Amino acid sequence: MAIWDGIIFSAVGAVTGWQAGSVMKSGGLGLVGNIFTGVIGGVIGGYLFMLLAIAAGGLIGSIATASLGALVLMGVVGLCKKI
Repeated sequence: MAIWDGIIFSAVGAVTGWQAGSVMKSGGLGLVGNIFTGVIGGVIGGYLFMLLAIAAGGLIGSIATASLGALVLMGVVGLCKKI
């Protein structure tokens, strides 16, 4: 992985983590927490898109995939906190 790929990967993770935190009203998790949430969300979103046979390419597709996954991740964490 080239250094620019890592920077873009982290930036997409931070943006999608922040966006998911805003939508789910959890207030965000700070820069590192947002990156972590976005990266794990990207993995979850990629798996969900694969199961649903949805293809999303390019930067916008990566953001959409990671956003969906981050929202699912925050929803599950929110449910677990209530238990």
